[in-house]
Amino acid sequence: SKNHESKRNISFRKRSLLVMSNSEQDNKISFKRIGQQTVALSAAALLTASQLAVFAPPPVSAVSEEQLLFLEAWRAVDRAYVDKSFNGQSWFRYKEKTVKSSRMNDRDETYDVIRAMLASLDDPFTRFLEPAKYTALVGGTSRGSVTGVGVEVGFQDGPKGQPPQMVIVAPSAGGPAEKAGVAAGDLLVGVDQASTSDMGLYDVAQALQGPEGSSVVVKTSRGKDKFEYTLTRESIALIPVSSTICPATTSGGKDLNFGVIRISTFNSNTTAAVDSAIKQLQSEGATAFALDVRNNGGGLFTSGVELAKMFMNKGVIVNIADTTGVRDVYEADGTALAPRAPVVMVVNKGTASASEVLSGALQDNGRAKVLGERTFGKGLIQTIVPLSDGSAVVVTVARYQTPSGTDINKIGITPDIDISLPSDSLSLCTALSELPQAPKLLG
Repeated sequence: SKNHESKRNISFRKRSLLVMSNSEQDNKISFKRIGQQTVALSAAALLTASQLAVFAPPPVSAVSEEQLLFLEAWRAVDRAYVDKSFNGQSWFRYKEKTVKSSRMNDRDETYDVIRAMLASLDDPFTRFLEPAKYTALVGGTSRGSVTGVGVEVGFQDGPKGQPPQMVIVAPSAGGPAEKAGVAAGDLLVGVDQASTSDMGLYDVAQALQGPEGSSVVVKTSRGKDKFEYTLTRESIALIPVSSTICPATTSGGKDLNFGVIRISTFNSNTTAAVDSAIKQLQSEGATAFALDVRNNGGGLFTSGVELAKMFMNKGVIVNIADTTGVRDVYEADGTALAPRAPVVMVVNKGTASASEVLSGALQDNGRAKVLGERTFGKGLIQTIVPLSDGSAVVVTVARYQTPSGTDINKIGITPDIDISLPSDSLSLCTALSELPQAPKLLG
Protein backbone atom coordinates (compact mmCIF):
# COMPACT_ATOMS: atom_id res chain seq x y z
CA SER A 1 0.00 0.00 0.00
CA LYS A 2 0.99 3.63 -0.41
CA ASN A 3 1.00 4.26 3.37
CA HIS A 4 3.25 1.27 3.94
CA GLU A 5 5.62 2.40 1.20
CA SER A 6 5.69 5.94 2.64
CA LYS A 7 6.67 4.62 6.07
CA ARG A 8 9.47 2.59 4.50
CA ASN A 9 10.79 5.70 2.73
CA ILE A 10 10.68 7.74 5.91
CA SER A 11 12.48 4.98 7.84
CA PHE A 12 15.13 4.62 5.16
CA ARG A 13 15.57 8.39 5.02
CA LYS A 14 16.14 8.58 8.77
CA ARG A 15 18.73 5.81 8.64
CA SER A 16 20.50 7.53 5.73
CA LEU A 17 20.61 10.83 7.60
CA LEU A 18 22.09 9.06 10.61
CA VAL A 19 24.86 7.55 8.51
CA MET A 20 25.60 10.92 6.96
CA SER A 21 25.78 12.59 10.37
CA ASN A 22 28.27 9.99 11.53
CA SER A 23 30.26 10.55 8.35
CA GLU A 24 30.56 14.25 9.08
CA GLN A 25 31.86 13.51 12.59
CA ASP A 26 34.39 11.05 11.22
CA ASN A 27 35.63 13.65 8.79
CA LYS A 28 36.42 15.96 11.71
CA ILE A 29 38.22 13.29 13.74
CA SER A 30 40.92 11.93 11.45
CA PHE A 31 41.86 11.19 7.90
CA LYS A 32 42.55 7.62 9.06
CA ARG A 33 38.84 6.80 9.02
CA ILE A 34 38.34 7.26 5.32
CA GLY A 35 36.97 3.74 5.07
CA GLN A 36 33.99 4.61 7.26
CA GLN A 37 33.30 7.76 5.24
CA THR A 38 33.31 5.66 2.05
CA VAL A 39 30.66 3.38 3.56
CA ALA A 40 28.59 6.43 4.45
CA LEU A 41 28.86 7.81 0.92
CA SER A 42 27.81 4.44 -0.56
CA ALA A 43 24.69 4.46 1.57
CA ALA A 44 24.00 8.08 0.70
CA ALA A 45 24.22 7.22 -2.99
CA LEU A 46 20.90 5.34 -2.68
CA LEU A 47 19.05 8.58 -1.94
CA THR A 48 17.20 10.47 -4.62
CA ALA A 49 18.97 13.26 -6.48
CA SER A 50 16.93 15.94 -4.68
CA GLN A 51 17.87 14.50 -1.28
CA LEU A 52 21.56 14.37 -2.22
CA ALA A 53 21.47 18.03 -3.18
CA VAL A 54 20.44 18.89 0.34
CA PHE A 55 22.27 16.36 2.49
CA ALA A 56 25.39 15.11 0.63
CA PRO A 57 28.66 15.67 2.59
CA PRO A 58 31.68 17.26 0.91
CA PRO A 59 33.79 14.86 -1.19
CA VAL A 60 36.57 13.01 0.63
CA SER A 61 40.07 13.15 -0.87
CA ALA A 62 42.22 10.04 -0.52
CA VAL A 63 45.52 10.46 1.35
CA SER A 64 48.40 8.86 -0.50
CA GLU A 65 51.15 6.73 0.99
CA GLU A 66 53.64 9.55 0.38
CA GLN A 67 51.43 12.08 2.15
CA LEU A 68 51.08 9.69 5.08
CA LEU A 69 54.87 9.59 5.42
CA PHE A 70 55.00 13.38 5.38
CA LEU A 71 52.28 13.47 8.06
CA GLU A 72 54.33 11.07 10.22
CA ALA A 73 57.24 13.51 10.12
CA TRP A 74 54.97 16.50 10.72
CA ARG A 75 53.41 14.78 13.75
CA ALA A 76 56.84 13.97 15.25
CA VAL A 77 57.70 17.67 15.24
CA ASP A 78 54.23 18.70 16.40
CA ARG A 79 54.42 16.50 19.48
CA ALA A 80 58.01 17.05 20.58
CA TYR A 81 59.62 20.22 19.20
CA VAL A 82 61.09 22.51 21.83
CA ASP A 83 59.71 25.75 20.36
CA LYS A 84 55.94 25.59 20.54
CA SER A 85 55.66 28.65 18.27
CA PHE A 86 57.40 26.58 15.56
CA ASN A 87 59.57 29.53 14.59
CA GLY A 88 56.56 31.87 14.54
CA GLN A 89 54.33 29.90 12.17
CA SER A 90 51.04 28.04 12.46
CA TRP A 91 52.14 24.42 12.39
CA PHE A 92 48.63 23.14 11.61
CA ARG A 93 48.25 25.52 8.66
CA TYR A 94 51.67 24.50 7.41
CA LYS A 95 50.49 20.90 7.30
CA GLU A 96 47.23 21.74 5.54
CA LYS A 97 48.92 23.91 2.93
CA THR A 98 51.65 21.37 2.26
CA VAL A 99 49.30 18.41 1.83
CA LYS A 100 47.16 20.39 -0.59
CA SER A 101 49.85 22.05 -2.69
CA SER A 102 53.14 20.13 -2.53
CA ARG A 103 54.08 17.43 -5.04
CA MET A 104 54.62 14.09 -3.32
CA ASN A 105 54.37 11.66 -6.22
CA ASP A 106 57.38 9.57 -5.24
CA ARG A 107 59.69 9.04 -2.27
CA ASP A 108 62.34 11.53 -3.38
CA GLU A 109 59.74 14.29 -3.68
CA THR A 110 58.35 13.41 -0.25
CA TYR A 111 61.81 13.56 1.29
CA ASP A 112 62.31 17.01 -0.26
CA VAL A 113 59.02 18.19 1.24
CA ILE A 114 60.02 16.86 4.68
CA ARG A 115 63.40 18.60 4.44
CA ALA A 116 61.70 21.88 3.51
CA MET A 117 59.35 21.53 6.47
CA LEU A 118 62.23 21.03 8.92
CA ALA A 119 64.19 23.88 7.32
CA SER A 120 61.26 26.22 8.07
CA LEU A 121 62.08 25.82 11.78
CA ASP A 122 65.51 27.45 11.24
CA ASP A 123 67.12 24.92 13.58
CA PRO A 124 70.23 23.19 12.15
CA PHE A 125 69.98 20.38 14.72
CA THR A 126 66.45 19.37 13.65
CA ARG A 127 67.02 17.42 10.46
CA PHE A 128 65.99 14.52 8.26
CA LEU A 129 67.83 11.20 7.93
CA GLU A 130 67.39 8.97 4.92
CA PRO A 131 67.27 5.24 5.78
CA ALA A 132 71.00 4.68 5.18
CA LYS A 133 71.99 7.66 7.34
CA TYR A 134 69.64 6.61 10.13
CA THR A 135 71.07 3.08 10.12
CA ALA A 136 74.62 4.47 10.23
CA LEU A 137 73.78 6.82 13.10
CA VAL A 138 72.20 4.10 15.22
CA GLY A 139 75.16 1.81 14.60
CA GLY A 140 77.58 4.59 15.49
CA THR A 141 76.51 4.67 19.14
CA SER A 142 77.88 1.16 19.71
CA ARG A 143 80.59 0.63 17.08
CA GLY A 144 84.11 0.08 18.32
CA SER A 145 85.77 2.12 15.58
CA VAL A 146 85.14 4.44 12.65
CA THR A 147 87.26 5.20 9.59
CA GLY A 148 87.78 8.90 9.04
CA VAL A 149 89.87 11.87 10.13
CA GLY A 150 88.74 12.05 13.77
CA VAL A 151 86.64 15.17 14.27
CA GLU A 152 83.26 15.92 15.74
CA VAL A 153 81.43 18.80 14.10
CA GLY A 154 78.54 21.01 15.16
CA PHE A 155 77.05 24.44 14.52
CA GLN A 156 77.57 27.82 16.11
CA ASP A 157 75.87 31.16 15.42
CA GLY A 158 77.26 33.00 12.43
CA PRO A 159 77.83 36.77 12.22
CA LYS A 160 74.69 38.87 12.57
CA GLY A 161 72.31 38.15 9.74
CA GLN A 162 74.34 35.15 8.55
CA PRO A 163 73.44 31.44 8.80
CA PRO A 164 75.02 29.18 11.44
CA GLN A 165 78.63 28.15 10.84
CA MET A 166 80.00 24.62 11.02
CA VAL A 167 82.59 24.28 13.75
CA ILE A 168 85.01 21.63 15.01
CA VAL A 169 83.60 20.68 18.41
CA ALA A 170 86.38 18.25 19.24
CA PRO A 171 89.19 16.42 17.41
CA SER A 172 89.77 12.81 18.44
CA ALA A 173 92.94 12.38 20.48
CA GLY A 174 95.68 11.01 18.26
CA GLY A 175 93.52 11.14 15.13
CA PRO A 176 94.67 12.51 11.75
CA ALA A 177 93.00 15.89 12.29
CA GLU A 178 94.51 16.49 15.72
CA LYS A 179 97.97 15.40 14.58
CA ALA A 180 97.74 17.86 11.66
CA GLY A 181 96.84 20.76 13.95
CA VAL A 182 93.05 20.98 13.72
CA ALA A 183 91.73 22.36 17.04
CA ALA A 184 88.43 22.63 18.87
CA GLY A 185 86.70 25.86 17.86
CA ASP A 186 88.11 25.98 14.32
CA LEU A 187 85.51 26.69 11.64
CA LEU A 188 85.10 23.89 9.10
CA VAL A 189 84.63 25.73 5.82
CA GLY A 190 85.14 23.00 3.22
CA VAL A 191 85.63 19.30 2.53
CA ASP A 192 87.39 18.51 -0.76
CA GLN A 193 85.75 20.81 -3.32
CA ALA A 194 82.50 21.33 -1.40
CA SER A 195 81.68 24.27 0.85
CA THR A 196 80.15 23.29 4.19
CA SER A 197 77.72 26.19 3.87
CA ASP A 198 75.77 23.95 1.49
CA MET A 199 76.02 20.81 3.65
CA GLY A 200 74.29 19.36 6.69
CA LEU A 201 75.97 17.61 9.59
CA TYR A 202 75.47 14.15 8.18
CA ASP A 203 76.58 15.19 4.70
CA VAL A 204 79.85 16.42 6.24
CA ALA A 205 80.23 13.25 8.31
CA GLN A 206 79.81 11.14 5.17
CA ALA A 207 82.33 13.25 3.27
CA LEU A 208 84.93 12.95 6.04
CA GLN A 209 84.57 9.19 6.37
CA GLY A 210 85.79 6.75 3.75
CA PRO A 211 88.11 3.81 3.08
CA GLU A 212 91.15 3.51 5.31
CA GLY A 213 94.21 5.00 3.59
CA SER A 214 92.24 7.31 1.31
CA SER A 215 92.75 11.08 1.42
CA VAL A 216 90.42 14.01 2.00
CA VAL A 217 91.07 17.76 1.92
CA VAL A 218 89.79 19.60 4.99
CA LYS A 219 89.60 23.41 4.97
CA THR A 220 89.31 25.36 8.22
CA SER A 221 89.67 28.89 9.55
CA ARG A 222 90.75 30.27 12.92
CA GLY A 223 90.12 33.98 13.23
CA LYS A 224 91.68 35.54 10.13
CA ASP A 225 93.90 32.54 9.44
CA LYS A 226 92.88 29.91 6.90
CA PHE A 227 94.20 26.35 6.76
CA GLU A 228 94.02 23.51 4.28
CA TYR A 229 94.95 19.98 5.30
CA THR A 230 95.25 16.85 3.19
CA LEU A 231 94.43 14.12 5.69
CA THR A 232 94.69 10.36 5.35
CA ARG A 233 91.71 8.51 6.77
CA GLU A 234 92.46 6.03 9.55
CA SER A 235 90.53 3.52 11.59
CA ILE A 236 89.92 5.41 14.82
CA ALA A 237 89.17 3.32 17.88
CA LEU A 238 86.18 4.56 19.86
CA ILE A 239 87.44 3.73 23.33
CA PRO A 240 85.06 5.67 25.55
CA VAL A 241 86.92 5.30 28.85
CA SER A 242 90.50 4.86 30.05
CA SER A 243 91.88 5.26 33.56
CA THR A 244 95.10 5.41 35.55
CA ILE A 245 96.03 5.59 39.22
CA CYS A 246 98.07 8.62 40.31
CA PRO A 247 100.10 8.23 43.50
CA ALA A 248 101.71 11.61 44.12
CA THR A 249 103.10 13.95 46.74
CA THR A 250 102.16 17.61 46.81
CA SER A 251 104.72 20.38 47.06
CA GLY A 252 103.78 20.62 50.72
CA GLY A 253 104.62 16.97 51.30
CA LYS A 254 101.08 15.58 51.44
CA ASP A 255 100.58 12.16 49.87
CA LEU A 256 97.77 11.86 47.34
CA ASN A 257 96.32 8.80 45.64
CA PHE A 258 93.76 9.77 43.02
CA GLY A 259 92.48 8.22 39.84
CA VAL A 260 92.26 9.92 36.44
CA ILE A 261 89.33 8.73 34.31
CA ARG A 262 89.45 9.90 30.71
CA ILE A 263 85.98 9.90 29.06
CA SER A 264 86.22 10.49 25.31
CA THR A 265 82.56 10.03 24.36
CA PHE A 266 79.17 9.09 25.80
CA ASN A 267 77.96 6.00 23.97
CA SER A 268 76.14 2.83 24.95
CA ASN A 269 79.30 1.44 26.57
CA THR A 270 80.38 4.47 28.59
CA THR A 271 78.32 3.99 31.76
CA ALA A 272 79.48 0.42 32.37
CA ALA A 273 83.09 1.34 31.55
CA VAL A 274 83.16 4.21 34.08
CA ASP A 275 81.52 1.97 36.69
CA SER A 276 84.33 -0.57 36.20
CA ALA A 277 87.02 2.15 36.24
CA ILE A 278 85.81 3.59 39.55
CA LYS A 279 85.75 0.18 41.21
CA GLN A 280 89.19 -0.73 39.85
CA LEU A 281 90.75 2.55 40.99
CA GLN A 282 89.16 2.19 44.43
CA SER A 283 90.66 -1.28 44.71
CA GLU A 284 94.05 0.33 43.99
CA GLY A 285 93.57 2.81 46.80
CA ALA A 286 92.18 5.86 44.98
CA THR A 287 90.53 8.29 47.37
CA ALA A 288 89.76 11.04 44.82
CA PHE A 289 89.02 11.30 41.10
CA ALA A 290 89.81 13.58 38.17
CA LEU A 291 87.29 13.19 35.33
CA ASP A 292 88.85 14.34 32.06
CA VAL A 293 86.18 15.23 29.49
CA ARG A 294 88.29 17.50 27.28
CA ASN A 295 87.35 17.25 23.60
CA ASN A 296 84.36 15.09 24.54
CA GLY A 297 81.57 16.41 22.33
CA GLY A 298 78.87 14.45 24.14
CA GLY A 299 76.74 11.63 22.83
CA LEU A 300 74.00 9.88 24.78
CA PHE A 301 72.41 12.35 27.18
CA THR A 302 71.31 9.59 29.57
CA SER A 303 74.90 8.39 29.91
CA GLY A 304 75.93 11.80 31.24
CA VAL A 305 73.10 11.63 33.79
CA GLU A 306 74.11 8.11 34.90
CA LEU A 307 77.71 9.18 35.44
CA ALA A 308 76.60 12.07 37.66
CA LYS A 309 74.68 9.56 39.81
CA MET A 310 77.94 7.71 40.47
CA PHE A 311 79.36 10.70 42.36
CA MET A 312 76.31 12.18 44.13
CA ASN A 313 73.63 10.51 46.24
CA LYS A 314 71.16 13.36 46.24
CA GLY A 315 70.35 16.55 44.41
CA VAL A 316 69.21 17.70 40.99
CA ILE A 317 71.41 16.60 38.08
CA VAL A 318 69.79 18.55 35.24
CA ASN A 319 66.59 20.41 34.42
CA ILE A 320 64.91 19.81 31.08
CA ALA A 321 63.07 22.85 29.74
CA ASP A 322 61.24 24.07 26.66
CA THR A 323 59.77 27.45 25.79
CA THR A 324 57.04 26.97 28.41
CA GLY A 325 59.53 26.38 31.24
CA VAL A 326 61.01 23.42 33.13
CA ARG A 327 59.10 20.26 32.28
CA ASP A 328 61.31 17.51 33.73
CA VAL A 329 63.96 17.12 36.41
CA TYR A 330 66.61 14.40 36.67
CA GLU A 331 67.84 13.71 40.21
CA ALA A 332 70.35 11.48 41.95
CA ASP A 333 68.87 8.29 43.34
CA GLY A 334 71.16 7.28 46.22
CA THR A 335 73.19 4.73 44.22
CA ALA A 336 76.54 6.59 44.08
CA LEU A 337 79.77 4.57 43.99
CA ALA A 338 81.90 7.45 45.30
CA PRO A 339 79.52 9.89 47.00
CA ARG A 340 82.10 11.58 49.23
CA ALA A 341 85.36 11.25 47.30
CA PRO A 342 86.83 14.58 46.12
CA VAL A 343 86.32 15.13 42.38
CA VAL A 344 87.71 17.55 39.80
CA MET A 345 86.37 17.94 36.27
CA VAL A 346 88.93 18.76 33.56
CA VAL A 347 87.30 20.57 30.61
CA ASN A 348 88.07 22.66 27.54
CA LYS A 349 86.20 24.33 24.68
CA GLY A 350 85.73 20.91 23.06
CA THR A 351 83.65 19.77 26.08
CA ALA A 352 80.01 19.79 24.98
CA SER A 353 76.49 18.43 25.47
CA ALA A 354 76.39 15.38 27.80
CA SER A 355 79.87 16.33 29.08
CA GLU A 356 78.46 19.69 30.11
CA VAL A 357 75.51 17.99 31.82
CA LEU A 358 77.95 16.00 33.96
CA SER A 359 80.22 18.98 34.65
CA GLY A 360 77.36 21.31 35.54
CA ALA A 361 75.70 18.76 37.82
CA LEU A 362 78.83 18.10 39.88
CA GLN A 363 79.82 21.78 39.96
CA ASP A 364 76.42 23.12 41.05
CA ASN A 365 76.00 20.45 43.72
CA GLY A 366 79.42 21.18 45.21
CA ARG A 367 80.68 17.73 44.28
CA ALA A 368 83.46 18.89 41.97
CA LYS A 369 85.62 21.81 41.03
CA VAL A 370 85.88 22.45 37.29
CA LEU A 371 89.36 23.07 35.89
CA GLY A 372 90.36 24.16 32.39
CA GLU A 373 88.64 26.57 30.03
CA ARG A 374 85.06 27.56 29.23
CA THR A 375 83.17 24.71 27.56
CA PHE A 376 81.53 24.70 24.13
CA GLY A 377 77.94 25.50 25.16
CA LYS A 378 75.65 22.98 23.46
CA GLY A 379 72.61 22.89 25.70
CA LEU A 380 70.07 21.39 23.31
CA ILE A 381 68.68 17.87 23.39
CA GLN A 382 67.60 15.99 20.29
CA THR A 383 65.60 12.81 19.94
CA ILE A 384 65.44 10.52 16.92
CA VAL A 385 61.96 9.58 15.68
CA PRO A 386 61.98 6.65 13.22
CA LEU A 387 59.51 6.80 10.35
CA SER A 388 57.70 3.84 8.82
CA ASP A 389 59.90 3.58 5.72
CA GLY A 390 63.20 3.31 7.65
CA SER A 391 64.05 7.01 7.56
CA ALA A 392 63.93 9.25 10.63
CA VAL A 393 63.70 12.83 11.84
CA VAL A 394 66.02 14.23 14.47
CA VAL A 395 64.04 16.73 16.54
CA THR A 396 65.27 19.26 19.11
CA VAL A 397 62.97 18.44 22.02
CA ALA A 398 64.35 20.50 24.89
CA ARG A 399 67.22 22.49 26.28
CA TYR A 400 68.91 21.61 29.50
CA GLN A 401 69.72 23.79 32.45
CA THR A 402 72.21 23.12 35.22
CA PRO A 403 70.77 22.50 38.71
CA SER A 404 71.15 26.21 39.51
CA GLY A 405 68.98 27.06 36.49
CA THR A 406 71.77 28.21 34.18
CA ASP A 407 70.99 27.77 30.49
CA ILE A 408 74.40 26.96 29.04
CA ASN A 409 73.45 26.85 25.37
CA LYS A 410 75.89 29.04 23.42
CA ILE A 411 77.45 30.07 26.78
CA GLY A 412 79.11 27.01 28.26
CA ILE A 413 80.30 26.05 31.74
CA THR A 414 82.69 28.52 33.40
CA PRO A 415 85.59 26.76 35.14
CA ASP A 416 86.34 27.39 38.81
CA ILE A 417 90.03 27.47 37.93
CA ASP A 418 91.00 28.73 34.46
CA ILE A 419 94.10 26.75 33.57
CA SER A 420 95.81 24.91 30.73
CA LEU A 421 96.68 21.31 31.57
CA PRO A 422 98.67 18.64 29.65
CA SER A 423 96.69 16.25 27.48
CA ASP A 424 98.11 12.83 28.37
CA SER A 425 97.01 11.19 31.61
CA LEU A 426 100.45 10.71 33.20
CA SER A 427 101.43 14.35 32.66
CA LEU A 428 97.98 15.38 33.91
CA CYS A 429 98.62 13.40 37.12
CA THR A 430 101.78 15.38 37.74
CA ALA A 431 100.25 18.75 36.83
CA LEU A 432 97.26 18.25 39.12
CA SER A 433 99.41 17.16 42.07
CA GLU A 434 101.61 20.25 41.66
CA LEU A 435 98.71 22.72 41.82
CA PRO A 436 98.77 24.90 44.96
CA GLN A 437 95.13 23.88 45.49
CA ALA A 438 95.89 20.14 45.15
CA PRO A 439 95.59 19.22 48.86
CA LYS A 440 92.13 20.79 49.00
CA LEU A 441 91.00 19.57 45.58
CA LEU A 442 92.21 15.98 45.79
CA GLY A 443 93.20 15.37 49.40
